[in-house]
Amino acid sequence: MRKKILAANWKMNLTQPEVKAWLHTYQTLDWSALNASLRVYPSAIYLQDIQRAGLHCGAQNVYFEASGAYTGELSIEQLQSVGVQSVLIGHSERRLLFKEDDTLVAQKVSACARAAFPFILCCGEAQDIREAGTHLANVLAQLSENLRLLSSADLHLLVVAYEPIWAIGSGLSADLDQITEMQQAIRNHLVELFGSAGHQVPILYGGSVNAANAEAIFSCPNVDGALVGGASLDPLVFHQLWKALQA
Repeated sequence: MRKKILAANWKMNLTQPEVKAWLHTYQTLDWSALNASLRVYPSAIYLQDIQRAGLHCGAQNVYFEASGAYTGELSIEQLQSVGVQSVLIGHSERRLLFKEDDTLVAQKVSACARAAFPFILCCGEAQDIREAGTHLANVLAQLSENLRLLSSADLHLLVVAYEPIWAIGSGLSADLDQITEMQQAIRNHLVELFGSAGHQVPILYGGSVNAANAEAIFSCPNVDGALVGGASLDPLVFHQLWKALQA
């Protein structure tokens, strides 16, 4: 049975006092669950705050080289040395704003596999691709290219997060039929790539998930949780999503 995952991507948000306030409120709430895990992906300067709070501590980005003259980048070994447990790879903002292409994403995937470092691989389509009706082919081609260096033996490290780019931070969300269609297509593609082991890969949904729509989204087939942006910045709202995941 696939474990459910609720992951908070704080992006470039929250100051140190706000992180401390978030963690204080977090500690007053009930986060227990039988088959679900909570993850937080903060700005790099707060990684140890999250780790010390006993939360699953994830990084928003990583470079594929082990060390060297790569100013501003972080290696897997550096992240692991401060207790980081997983990393986001290929988020649409990294792809669009920082021009990370599929080749670079595949290199990051390969580096994580070599280091046995768990990762969430993000994928998704822009509005023009959705409107052209090529969204399935686009996302599945993206996955094929990004996962081309990953072997079945390392599949346990992988979580996929589908995020329609047009829904991220827009207040829009794909409707339930659109979510179901894409999540099923991703599941089928993982099975095509990796055989029956593809059934065990958690697939998350991201794109303006909030307290009002979370329970309906979590009810869709092959939605094993969510990668949440804005709604994760308030621990009380984030806790509502956690409760919806258990429903």
